Amino acid sequence: MADENVSKEISIEENGTLESVNGNEEHSDVSSMQKDEEEEGKAEVSSKKKKKKNKSKKKKEPPQQTDPPSIPVVDLFPSGEFPEGEIQQYNDDNLWRTTSEEKRELERLEKPKYNSVRQAAEVHRQVRKYIKSILKPGMLMTDLCETLENTVRKLISENGLQAGIAFPTGCSLNWVAAHWTPNSGDKTVLQYDDVMKLDFGTHIDGYIVDCAFTVAFNPMFDPLLEASREATNTGIKEAGIDVRLCDVGAAIQEVMESYEVEINGKVFQVKSIRNLNGHSIGRYQIHAGKSVPIVKGGEQTKMEEGEFFAIETFASTGKGYVREDLECSHYMKNFDVGHIPLRLPRAKQLLATINKNFSTLAFCRRYLDRLGETKYLMALKNLCDTGIVQPYPPLCDIKGSYVSQFEHTILLRPTCKEVISRGDDY
Repeated sequence: MADENVSKEISIEENGTLESVNGNEEHSDVSSMQKDEEEEGKAEVSSKKKKKKNKSKKKKEPPQQTDPPSIPVVDLFPSGEFPEGEIQQYNDDNLWRTTSEEKRELERLEKPKYNSVRQAAEVHRQVRKYIKSILKPGMLMTDLCETLENTVRKLISENGLQAGIAFPTGCSLNWVAAHWTPNSGDKTVLQYDDVMKLDFGTHIDGYIVDCAFTVAFNPMFDPLLEASREATNTGIKEAGIDVRLCDVGAAIQEVMESYEVEINGKVFQVKSIRNLNGHSIGRYQIHAGKSVPIVKGGEQTKMEEGEFFAIETFASTGKGYVREDLECSHYMKNFDVGHIPLRLPRAKQLLATINKNFSTLAFCRRYLDRLGETKYLMALKNLCDTGIVQPYPPLCDIKGSYVSQFEHTILLRPTCKEVISRGDDY
């Protein structure tokens, strides 16, 4: 195209000049001028082409993630659009939603929210992929957690309460089902015969991805892991708008208890832990009020459009019932707590640190240590006693039993169900 424009300009100048010129000498001058102009035009065109070539060379591919991961996911997706999770259609009565123009419009309005939670999910996928590649018996649990958390901080571009870790890394072992993470100085080491539940969360703008998996090096535990994986997938499949929570629980239990596992020559019937549940998730609120049971006979409350749910199941070889035990590591400020006057200056000081760094997201003692807080246990106990902060001690089945867990975050979109945290792994 550029070539054409240049030659047209020259012919116009040619005509214009020829009309106003008389005599042979002037004619020859003009023709030499035309040649010069033509050459200049060609030179300009070729230099433009070169520039274009250089520009196209400069157009970079988006960077690939390093190993170990260090590039924030926001740099891996220059468009700012993060990948959608797994899409599942609603059942029977809600099939009309798939094609409803009104429902699609509602989704278009919610796009920024969906994109935030998808970014958190992409971080979760990349971090767990890396952690699985380095996990081995003999690792110190503290090192494992700190490696995982530092990787999350890098990939999510941690930024105060806008982006970061949603709750402490749960790495509960064997009969401990949930809410255990090492406190500072803990020397627990991961063993070949351990069953470890790795439960960690990420968030962008308070939109939380809560997702967990179980690691067992010994293949003897495979049926136990498969029981909770399949039960979780069943829960996801059953979930939907206007579905009663008790129906999801009944479906989960039926799948879970169809499994048995042989451990050291003894056969165990796998049980759903009846007092552990999935839950709805709110903004900056990991437990938003609704519980998704994993046994039959739960509440009749229904799931609603637009809600986020953590669908999680726990398979146990023990009693199928947990109680609080061991030293507490997890804490969280109560979501609905108003102003409560505090008498201890140290407690006021600690609360200011909690408000600034965690707000209503869960935290653990290691996080306080990392912020430079020292000698805070008395103040923390005071905040728990006044009801400002809630402690979440480890939840344990009977000693000697084994528990596995799988969990995904789902979003009940107006037109379909999105399993936000789904990956190639589970």
